[in-house]
Amino acid sequence: MISNKTVSNPRYEVKDDLIVPEASKGFVVTPYVKEIIDRSLVYLNAGYPVHFAGPSGTGKTTLAFHLAAQWGRPVTLLQGNQEFVSSDLTGKDVGYRKSSLVDNYIHSVLKTEEQMSRMWVDNRLTTACRNGDMLIYDEFNRSKADTNNVLLSVLSEGILNLPGARTSGEGYLDVHPGFRAIFTSNPEEYAGTHKTQDALMNRMITINVGLVDRDTEVQILHARSELPLKESGYIVDIVRELHGSDHEAKHGLRAGIAIARILQIQGLQPRFGDQLFHSICYDVLSMETAKIQHSGRSIFHEMVDGIIRKYCPPVGSEAIKVSTRIKVVE
Repeated sequence: MISNKTVSNPRYEVKDDLIVPEASKGFVVTPYVKEIIDRSLVYLNAGYPVHFAGPSGTGKTTLAFHLAAQWGRPVTLLQGNQEFVSSDLTGKDVGYRKSSLVDNYIHSVLKTEEQMSRMWVDNRLTTACRNGDMLIYDEFNRSKADTNNVLLSVLSEGILNLPGARTSGEGYLDVHPGFRAIFTSNPEEYAGTHKTQDALMNRMITINVGLVDRDTEVQILHARSELPLKESGYIVDIVRELHGSDHEAKHGLRAGIAIARILQIQGLQPRFGDQLFHSICYDVLSMETAKIQHSGRSIFHEMVDGIIRKYCPPVGSEAIKVSTRIKVVE
């Protein structure tokens, strides 16, 4: 039974180009997260691939690795890529092997026989299908739709087409019954993503992963930064308030984690009026800061200052020099 809130560090081992994940005690499990994991395990057990869809920074990849660890099989990892073609998933011919047999058994008779065969090398999808591994295809919609067509027969008929391969005699591979797949994707409006064909989406069960609830987010910041829970809550409220504002930036979990980790490492606290803390928030929370005009930065800074005032207690009466608080991590 998984407890409501568990924390520790993620762990995995790499063996022969495979990732062997271990169930992480550092993975934060709240009722919100547990419900997603439990549903996903039900779908995988029934033989269906799971697809985590949602904005960047909402923990989709972390969920995928934790789910794979719960499943208990080695993991083959694929990262979606615009330049991928089908052979980058399945494998390809890399040349020819030539063998010669010289028969000089009878001194006066010389017999020579030559044979040429193509050399096929499996890529990661084929390896996972052959061995029954867990495939994690991260941001799969960064690969073009026609590249991913090879997955259609894998997910529906349990057959992988290997054009040119001679490993199975006819260029086909029966997918190992233990093979399972987890996909993650970003929204289609994101730069570098492609529209996914309906035929592929219909072969997987999609779980939409949005921004987590406040309690889960506080627990994640606390676990990833070791900043006290109360202080982590201040950071969460600041980031969530900015999400709800008219400002178009969307930061997910990463911005909050970054601010919390910086504060913890430097021994700082989230306090209104602490100029270093305010500056950290400006830098982390502003999107493409270098492209914002001076007037735009001023408005953004005022917005962040107002949110910090709303959620954080003020600094003490004594002024603390910034230079005396900077820590160098060796």
